[in-house]
Amino acid sequence: MYRDIADFALTTPAWLHTLAEVGTDAGLFVFAALFVVAALRAWRAPARDLALVIAGPAGVVVAYVVSEVVKILVREDRPCRGGIVTIADCPPPDDWSFPSNHSVIAAGAAATLVLAWRALAWVVFPLAAVMAFSRVFVGVHYPHDVAGGFLIGLALAPLFALLCVGAVTPAVRLARSRLSLR
Repeated sequence: MYRDIADFALTTPAWLHTLAEVGTDAGLFVFAALFVVAALRAWRAPARDLALVIAGPAGVVVAYVVSEVVKILVREDRPCRGGIVTIADCPPPDDWSFPSNHSVIAAGAAATLVLAWRALAWVVFPLAAVMAFSRVFVGVHYPHDVAGGFLIGLALAPLFALLCVGAVTPAVRLARSRLSLR
């Protein structure tokens, strides 16, 4: 399946190649911007709502760290090292393939944003899926790399965010009380 996708990608227009390469990283900035908007939206909402927004990126970081540990343990070579032509340059030899960190971050960001702002689901989950697929499209990951990364982000990021929200909520209340005194 990887080879079929990578070969198909080479037949697509150059603008799509650029969009796929730049779009994956740009999508991460879209998620960061959505966290800022969600925080502004939750600023005057109950403390738990803002705590969820704050805990979301922490959950994404935890999922990312787990994916890095898995990469070191699995040590799967990138498919682009097999001598095939791909859209993107192949990462260095010590940058392992499984799981896809981009997929972990995209799925984790989408899942934690939805915890804080459910109405975003119809935007963030398709964006995360496209970002994950683009990693196969440009040739730097196998499909199972992005599927595994997506599942790690989808499961671990919101779980950790929910585990942290109890500790973050009192901090939000305290910060709000101190800010209101000024």
